[in-house]
Amino acid sequence: MNRWVDISFDCLPLRTIGRLDIPLDASPKYRALCERVKQAIEKHGQHNTYFLYNAKCIYHLANHDELGMLEFKFDGVVLTDSSDAVTERCDLCVELVRETCDWLTEPIVAWFTETVSHSIAVEFNRYIDAGDLAEAKKRIETIQAASDDAGGYVGMYL
Repeated sequence: MNRWVDISFDCLPLRTIGRLDIPLDASPKYRALCERVKQAIEKHGQHNTYFLYNAKCIYHLANHDELGMLEFKFDGVVLTDSSDAVTERCDLCVELVRETCDWLTEPIVAWFTETVSHSIAVEFNRYIDAGDLAEAKKRIETIQAASDDAGGYVGMYL
């Protein structure tokens, strides 16, 4: 183990959402995700906003594989500056899902729950710097251009 904080997430640029209707046959889990995305758009808009989901943040508090671990799941919005170069703030729903700390108290859980947003801001800046956000934006532009060239239609389910 060589990292103090393990973070993973899927990223959905909210500017890519063209339709807000939820499929009638959507599973309850997918329907709930769609509702959270719709709420994020209503609250933050679609410009320079990114919805993170399937996300977790794990803190390792001791140099031990089975002791001193806090695992949080989260989803929510990361907002960037006008050039998408740096994270400005996060609006996340965070929940502790697993821990291996017999010394854990409620104030510590509250503090780490707040700390997740700060950790995600740092990690999202790394995501931007790694070019992952730029690659996602290029894919979106390519799809949009194909759609525009085809009169708004690029094929079934696209």
